Parts: sequence; structure tokens; C-alpha cells
Amino acid sequence: MNYTIIGAGKSGLAAAILAKENGDTVFLTESKPSSVYADTAKKLEEYGIDHEFGGHTARALSNTSCIITSPGVPPGAPIIQEAEARSIEIISELEFAWRQISNPVISITGTNGKTTTTALTEYILKQAGKSAIAAGNIGTPLSSLVKTLHKDTIVVLESSSYQLDRTVNFRPDVGIILNITPDHLGYHGNFENYRKAKWKTSFRQTEKDLLILNADDKEAAAASEFTRAKVFPFSMSPLQQGAWNADGRFIIRISSQHNEEEIMLFDDMRLPGVHNRYNSMAAVLAARAFEVRNENIRDSLIQFSGVEHRLEFVRSLHEVDYINDSKATNINAAWYALSSYKKPIVWIAGGRGDNNDYSQLDDLVHKNVSAIVTIGEEANAIFDHYCLTNRCIKAVSLEEAVSISAEISTAENIVLLSPACKSFDMFDNYEQRGECFKKAVMSL
Repeated sequence: MNYTIIGAGKSGLAAAILAKENGDTVFLTESKPSSVYADTAKKLEEYGIDHEFGGHTARALSNTSCIITSPGVPPGAPIIQEAEARSIEIISELEFAWRQISNPVISITGTNGKTTTTALTEYILKQAGKSAIAAGNIGTPLSSLVKTLHKDTIVVLESSSYQLDRTVNFRPDVGIILNITPDHLGYHGNFENYRKAKWKTSFRQTEKDLLILNADDKEAAAASEFTRAKVFPFSMSPLQQGAWNADGRFIIRISSQHNEEEIMLFDDMRLPGVHNRYNSMAAVLAARAFEVRNENIRDSLIQFSGVEHRLEFVRSLHEVDYINDSKATNINAAWYALSSYKKPIVWIAGGRGDNNDYSQLDDLVHKNVSAIVTIGEEANAIFDHYCLTNRCIKAVSLEEAVSISAEISTAENIVLLSPACKSFDMFDNYEQRGECFKKAVMSL
């Protein structure tokens, strides 16, 4: 097989190495210069993988039978359009790797909550003595695991819309759709395309499979209309089966033949916020599909403290808690963060917007936020939107925002970095932004 890999990021490199180890002919093409990918270039040389940097030449499509595209390569990229015009098969790294494993797979997607739910699902399974590993968008490409996976290991995939968009036969044993709100529209073109990409987690599922859906999210719940899989919903209101909240009690019911089972009180969970109640219900239903006992589930929910950069507690100083929620790269994620704390919030917000509509946060901001410190390209937009109703201060850097927040905070406050924006105006990614925040907080 002759493969062309587009993109030299983590997933592109992992797919290239896997294809080479399989004995396939591989060519990797990357539009950015080699100076950006110095370590990757060394790896490609080490494995003897033919490659080019600094642009896609005619070689990229001259002798290929299949293209494996990295998540960040948009559908409108000229090389993608040319490949489609030539009727060359185009698949994602996720599809490529999935075709080579026979492991049970849980695929978790949604606009928000994917990483937390993926990590929590893996944690519950491991705590119960199961062999499980998290992969995909959470940071470990599935391609890098194919050669080392034990056949019984449960693969817990965080599946982004980018990865799902180019799947063809992908069929997880358990699919989870947490929520769907407008995001990444610059890549997908419109909300309909974005929604369909999310739904692809269940397009190939059969009656033998399970689809876990957020019944309170209209776009996620709509996937039940086309899927052939068994559907288990979760909700903040009582249901006939699935998982739900009943006066603060975490209830599940596997089928009409089973009784209701109380897992625990939601308030006893370690993760804060209503969004984490949703994430936990999805993770628990997935774990129950692999016969994990309620006792193991309960212990895990009490112990699991979350993932880095998502409502991550950094430190408490002068009775002020500092929280890193750098992963909140859109309005919906920030909404969940702003609703998660009882103390008044000093909110650090801003970055690169994506047609952000801050009015969606108005009620929460007026109720829960005592002051706003704005940063990045959206600093003026956020300031202008809230300056008549809330105390607002502009900062020229994240470090200055932390310093200002510390100065204006009292023991009554939470200082919360929850940007509601992408990070690319000031940082390489949200991880770098979160690390910068934590370093600034620890230096106070």
C-alpha cells in the first residue's frame, strides 16, 4: 500500500511510523518548514520515511493509493481538494489505526468534556482491575499503540470532530456523545457539518453496540434518531433507563428488567460543577457496559480529581483559590466553569475568538463574577461587553492578569482562568497557556 501522510504533528508521525513498520510505502508532507519539526525530521530519518517540509509538492499525490490526514488539515486545503478530484481515498489517523486493532473501543466525543470523561472512564476501568488505556485526542495517537496493545485492553478514545470527520468504517463498541454546540466552524464550514462529524461516532454501530447520549442536549440526543445501537441516555431529570439525577442522588437503571440503583450523592464526587455530573454519568454507563461494580465506580468518583488544565486547582494563597481552566476554549466550556463555584469569581478571560457571543454568559457573569480581567485579541470585546455591569480591567499579558487578580481578590474570591477563547493569539496551545498561568500563580 502506498500512503501519503499529510501533517507532521503527533498523529501524522505516529501514522507514518506505523505504516512503515507494516511494510507500506510512506511519504509524509508538511506545509510548515522543517525548523518547526526538528525532532520529527530526525524520527523520519531514523525510520527511513521519505518526506518533505515547507509545502506540498506534486510528489505528495503522484504515487499514493490512500491519504492519511492529520486533524488540523482543513477540508478546503488545496492538497485535500486535489486528492478528492483524483478520487484518492482520504482517511484520518484514527480510522487508519482502528482498522488494525480488534480491541474493545469506547469512543467519546462532544464539544466539551471529552478529555475529562476519557480520563475518568479509563480511571474507573483501571480501578476495577480492567486493562484500559486512554488514547486519541487526549494526547496519545492510537497509531502509536497498535503494535503494543494487549488484545483484551479496552481502548478509551477521545475522538475530536477533526478525527471523526474522515472516518469511514470506524465502529466503537461504546460511543458517547456528551454535547454538541457550535465550535470549529472555520474548519467544518458550518454547524451542520460539525454536528455530522460528531455523530460519526455512531454511524457504523450495530445492534450489538451501545450509544450513550446526553438527553438534555438537543443536538447530541438527535443521534438516537439514526443509530442502530442500543441507546442509554443520561440527564439531570429522571429517565426510564440510563443515568440521571434524582434530588442530588446519582441513579442508574440498565434496563426495564432491572431496578434503579443509587450510585452515590453527586455532592460526594470530587469533581466540581454540573458539567462533571454529566461527564460522570456518561463514564459510569460506559464502565457498567464492561461489568464494573457500583462499589468500584463509587470509589473512583470520590478519588478522581480531574485532568490538567480543566478546573485544575493550582494553589490557595491568602484564602484565595486559583483555578486553571485553560482548556475552556469556547463559550460553552466557560459557562460550565462559571457555574461551578459558590464563591464570587475573579474571571480571567480572553484570547482568540471564534465569533464568540458573550451574551450567553451574561446571567452567570452578573450572578457569580465580581471582577473580570481581560487578555488577548478578545480583551476589548469582553471589556466592552461587561464594563457597564461588572468591574473590568485589561491586562497586556497573562502574567499581568494573574498579578492584577491577586491584587483585587479577597478571601471571598476564586481566581479562575477560563478564557472562553482559543489560545493561538498568545500561545502555541491551551496547555502552554495553562502552564504559564500556573507558573505565574506559583510565583505570587
